[in-house]
Parts: sequence; C-alpha cells; structure tokens
Amino acid sequence: MNNSKHKRLALLLLAVSQLILALDYTIIFVALPSLAADLGFSANNLQWVISAYSLAFGGFLLIGGRLSDLLGRRRMFMIAMALFGLGSLLGGLAGSQLALVIARGIQGLGGALLSPATLSLIMSNFEEGKERNRALGVWASMGGVGMSLGLLLGGVLTSYIGWESTFFVNVPIAILVLILSPMALMESKTLSETRHYDAAGTISVTVGMILIVYYLIQSPVTGWLHTATLIPGLIGAASLLLFVAIEKRTSEPLIPFRLFRNRNLTGAAITAALFSASFGTLYYFLTLYTQEVLQYTAIQSGLTFLPLTVSALLGAKLINKMISGVGVAGTIAAGMGLGVIGFLLLTRVSETGSAWDVIPGMVIIGLGQAFTFTTMYIAASTGIDMKEQGVASAIVTTGQQIGGAVGLAVIMAIISASLGANATLETMESAALNGAIRMAIFIEAVIALISIAVAFISLRHKKSAKVKAAA
Repeated sequence: MNNSKHKRLALLLLAVSQLILALDYTIIFVALPSLAADLGFSANNLQWVISAYSLAFGGFLLIGGRLSDLLGRRRMFMIAMALFGLGSLLGGLAGSQLALVIARGIQGLGGALLSPATLSLIMSNFEEGKERNRALGVWASMGGVGMSLGLLLGGVLTSYIGWESTFFVNVPIAILVLILSPMALMESKTLSETRHYDAAGTISVTVGMILIVYYLIQSPVTGWLHTATLIPGLIGAASLLLFVAIEKRTSEPLIPFRLFRNRNLTGAAITAALFSASFGTLYYFLTLYTQEVLQYTAIQSGLTFLPLTVSALLGAKLINKMISGVGVAGTIAAGMGLGVIGFLLLTRVSETGSAWDVIPGMVIIGLGQAFTFTTMYIAASTGIDMKEQGVASAIVTTGQQIGGAVGLAVIMAIISASLGANATLETMESAALNGAIRMAIFIEAVIALISIAVAFISLRHKKSAKVKAAA
C-alpha cells in the first residue's frame, strides 16, 4: 500500500471512530422512551442510561490520554474500540436496567480511551501544517455528521427494528475498524525506561473527575446543596486537590503542569468548555423544539439537522484558508461569531413555526461549528511534544465534557429561576416550552460571545510559519 493510500485509510478509520462516538451521543436520546417502556425505567432512573456513559467518559479521559502516550496510541485505539464495541453489544443484549447501565459505563470507558488515542494518532500519522489541519477538519466534521445522523438513524432503527438496534449498529463498525487498524495506523508511543504510571495520581484524578461529573449530572435533579450530591462533590474536589499535590512531587506526573504554560493548549481547553456549553447544548434544545413543540416524529426531527451537517462539512474545507488568513485565534473567534449570529436567528422560533424557520440559523451555526471545533484541536497540538500529544488531547476533551455538563446545568438553572422552581420542561405547555427554549438559545449566544473575547485573550494571534508555508 503506497503512502497516499495508507494515509487515506488511516484517516478513514480515525474519522469513523469519531463518527460512532458522536452518533452514540444522540442516537440514545431517540431510543430512551422505547427502552424505558421495555425495561421499566422510572423517570429518575432513566437518566442513568445517559449519566453512566458521561461518568465513565469524563472520569477516565485523563488516564486514557496518558496510557495512549505510554502504551502506544494504536494499541490503545484498538483496546478502546474493542471496549466500545463490547459495551454496544452488551447494551443491545441487556435484559435489565442494571445490565444496560453497566453496558453504558463500558461504552463510556471505551470512549474515554478512544478519544485521546484517536487525536494523538492524527498528530503522529499526519505532518503538522496543511496535511494535519485537513485531517483534523475531516475528523471534526464527522462529529457533526454523527450527531445529526444519530437523531435520524435512531428514529429509523427504533421505529422499525427496536431500541436494541441502536446499540448493535456500532458492533460491525467496531469489528471492521479493529481488523483494518494494524494495516493502516502507524504505532506511536513515548519511549520511557521507567514506564512509571503514577498510580497515586491516576487514582486521585479518576476518583475526583468521576465525583465532580456525578455532582454536575445529579445536582439539577436532587439539588445543588443536597447531601446526596454535595458530599460526593466535596470529596471529588478534595481528590483533585490531592492530585495537584501528588503531581508536584512525582518525577513522571500523569499531567505535567508545565503544559499549561502553553497558551494555545490552555486557551484551547477553555474554548472547548465554552464551545460545548453553547454549540454542544443546542442539540438538546432543538430536539425538544422539533419533537415537543412542533410535534415532529424522531425521523422528521433528525432530518431537520441535515442543513447543519452539510454546512459543517463545507466549513471544514475552509479551515486551512481561514487559519492562513486570520490565524488560530481569528478562526476560532470567527466561528464563535457565526455561532452568535446563528443562535440569535434561532431565538425567533415559535410554536406555530416550522423546520424552515430554523434552517438559516442552523446553516450559519454549522459553519461556525466547523471553524471552532477543528481549530481548537489544532491550537491544542501546537507546540506540544509528540510524546505528550495524548494527554494534551485528553485535557482539551475533558474541558469539552465538563463545559457541556456545566453549561446545560447553568442554562437549566436560569430557566428554572425565571419560570419558577416547580417548572420542568417535561410538564410545560407548548407556548411556555417554546419560551424556555428561546431563552436557552439566547444564553448560548451570550456564551459564544464571551468565547470570542477568550479566543483573542488566551490564544496566540500570530500565524505560524508552518501554517503560512502550508497554505
């Protein structure tokens, strides 16, 4: 296999891994009512079908990044894909609530190991500059495709086959990727004589992240100051403080804190959190609008997101030109600015409207999503030694995960304070729900506006010589 074909196959496998992670994020939302009826989930317990995945994904991301650097990125990619496929198989076969929640946890663990391994494989298999930027553009655009496709495919599979098929669909993809990976992906890892894994740091940060994510997930349900959530949250915060103390003393830390001196990495992590709090939460509220306000079927709702997907794919093709023209900070700011415009257009949605009313805003948001999501990972890899690309990728993805959880919690808290503590989205009349959704989208616009300032303050403005030469 010549080098060009080898790289095309490598990019295909890495893009597919991003596709199934994104697809799995939204496909489960459509299947929830059906699986709840079959397995007898109560309204409170049903959230754990989502939360089990989020807990494992957020909790193990950092160790996943470090392991990919030490054990080998291709090896961790294959282990992670096998775990994700296993969790999907067990989810489709689950005959009880506990079995399904455990399966979702295994999927989340697979995702936590897969995400940093995939990103660091892009860094090690593609040269910095135009080639890597194009690869990241394809990889990132698959995230948008996967989210939209998940809503559409989830509706088709659940309606015509059953909720189990939304899990089984991942299994053949995972098997095919595992077969092709040894042929297409070059192994890359950090050479270390001691192979020290920083067990104390690993345990403290994993426990801390799991408990913090649990607090963010559960507090909107049980209360931010309720002992059932506050105590785990405090223990999580203490574990993270212990982690910082451990990392300052160990010779080979899990996360070298000197990495945060890199403005691009720090800025990319902050940007990822704000991006997920704004763009990332939009799918939830637009799904509510199309299905609960407009009363669309799951399939119709999924089709509504296709303009966003198409514009995101088109935007990915413009990344190199944007970066060579206005730099990393300018490209992210432009993406967030497009997001602000798109969000403001979407605040005009009404209970008497239609899908046509949201298309202009979604097209603009799709372009902004492509510019921001791709470029923040380009920024994160700039100036980072190849042996630490895995942990750098994990830091940015952790920011993305935490940002989404905090963003949704903050938006819901503002809506509750505005409409009354007893108001819930599930019990609102159509007009009131539409008003809540408009409020949520306006808050997302404000977050995106803040992100523009953050991009210029935290990211380096100068265009690198490599990017200029490549462009």
